[in-house]
Order: sequence, then structure tokens, then C-alpha cells
Amino acid sequence: MSALSRVICKVPGSTSNCGSGFDTLGLALSLYNEICVERADAEADEAFGPDIFPRSEMAQRTVARFFEKSGIESFAVRIRIRGDVPQARGLGSSVTVRAGILAGVATLADSDWDREDYVELITELEGHPDNASASILGGFTVSRFVTDPAKVESVAQFDIGEELRFVVIAPEFEVLTSASRGVLPKQLPFADAIASINSAACVVAALSSGQYEALEGSVHDLVHEPYRLKNIPGAADAIRSGIEAGAYTGWLSGSGSSVLCACRKGAVDSVTEAMQGVFKKAGLKSVAYDLSADNAGLQVTLSE
Repeated sequence: MSALSRVICKVPGSTSNCGSGFDTLGLALSLYNEICVERADAEADEAFGPDIFPRSEMAQRTVARFFEKSGIESFAVRIRIRGDVPQARGLGSSVTVRAGILAGVATLADSDWDREDYVELITELEGHPDNASASILGGFTVSRFVTDPAKVESVAQFDIGEELRFVVIAPEFEVLTSASRGVLPKQLPFADAIASINSAACVVAALSSGQYEALEGSVHDLVHEPYRLKNIPGAADAIRSGIEAGAYTGWLSGSGSSVLCACRKGAVDSVTEAMQGVFKKAGLKSVAYDLSADNAGLQVTLSE
């Protein structure tokens, strides 16, 4: 058994779907949460705040599922979190927590699990692989499943250059993924499906090839954005305004409420101002982030 008593993991947030890539496309962003996992009999690291384990069903389920799948004898843990990824804003907060907990417990247990194993389990817990693949593996990810998005088959990962910036505007408006899926249609018109497939393919081609200028006008989603954006005041107009101010393209980040525009470095200020201005007019305060892609993914930053 490992003699380690404490593990700290740094996990990037992520944007998912990237337009029409529903449950499939994800991109890790330079916005992070740190998760400290300690054996319960170790001296507590108070720098991370209170222990969430006793009151977090998500934490308890993640730990329990690891021990179930690994066959390793369970042990008691404390779990503490600090960081900058906002909750319920479409930036993969739940994945940062789940993945950090999983990696921390797996490291304490001296298991032979690797990052692909982490992606598989977190996908199972989340129900879809887009955020899990991106936050754990880093960069831009394209996740494959057959019929069930909770069962990831494989992931293609691509590094993204520093020159491509992501302006993320997070309004003070929470959106729970579970609730936002309830507004989606049961069926789509054939023409809408074809147009959305075309858009997703163009986004993948631009990001995977590094031809970022080809992102211009690439997102024209009809799968989920029209149904979700109308429930977030100012969101659709904020994306539109960001593009008019010089961004290549933009999309609803996950299920929202954050919206994102991809642009060159020189356009960041004008895009940010335009997007935040729309939310201000809609009566919503917002936080703006100028982010790059994170190509490293989940990192164990301390084990002792």
C-alpha cells in the first residue's frame, strides 16, 4: 500500500460542444481548480478550506466508484477544493472536481490507473465524455461513442496554439446541465441536422489542423443552441456582438450560461467589451476571461 498521505491535483476547466459537437467536442481552458485529497488520518491541509466529502454526493460517488472498479480496499479520505472555475456556468466545474478526486484517490491507493482510465470513469459519472476528455487529457478533444455517450470508446486529442484566444463571458446566471437538457427537442428537421453536422466538421478541421482562421463563420448550430440560448438573457446577442467585434466564431459553452468567442490575440479587448456590454444591457453582471487552451490536462502537482 502507498505511504502517501496527501495528493493535490490541478484540473483545467473546459468548454464543450463547440457549437454542434454535442457530447463529442471539448476544449480545455486555462482556468483551474485544485483538489486536495488526504487520507483521513493525515494532518489536515487547511489551505484548501473545509472538507467537502461528508456532504457531497458527487465526491462520495466518485470515491466509491473508484474502489468498486479497481478492487482496491477502500480507505477514508478528506477532500478540499480551491480554484477559479465557476459552478453552473458551462465550464466543466463538476468534471474538475470529479477528476481531481479520482486522480487523488487513485494516486493515494498506488493504483495503475492512467488518464484514459480516468476519462472512462468520469464519462460514466457525467453521462457524456466531452468535458471529461478535455479536462483530463488537455487540448481539443473529439470523443467517440457508439450509442451511449456515457461509454466512451476512444478520444482524439489535439494541442491548440497559444495564438488562439478564447474570450469567455460568464454572466451571473446559473444553468444546471440536467435542467438544460430538458429543453432540447426529441427530433430535429433533416436539414437542421445536416447543417449542424457540417458545422461540427468545419470546427474539427480548423482546430485540429491549426488553421484557426478557418473558424470564421464555422459555428451555425441547430442541435441545441437555439433552444438553450433563448433562456439565457443576452447570450445569443453577446455571441453575435463578439463576432461583429472581430472574433472568428462563438458558441454557448456547454449548457451555459457562459458564452465564448474564439479570436486572435489582437481582438481580445474589443471582443470582450462588446460581449460584456450586451449582458450589461440585459441587466446581468458578468465576469470576463481571456483564456488560452490548456494542452496539459490534469496534473498531479503534489504527492507526499
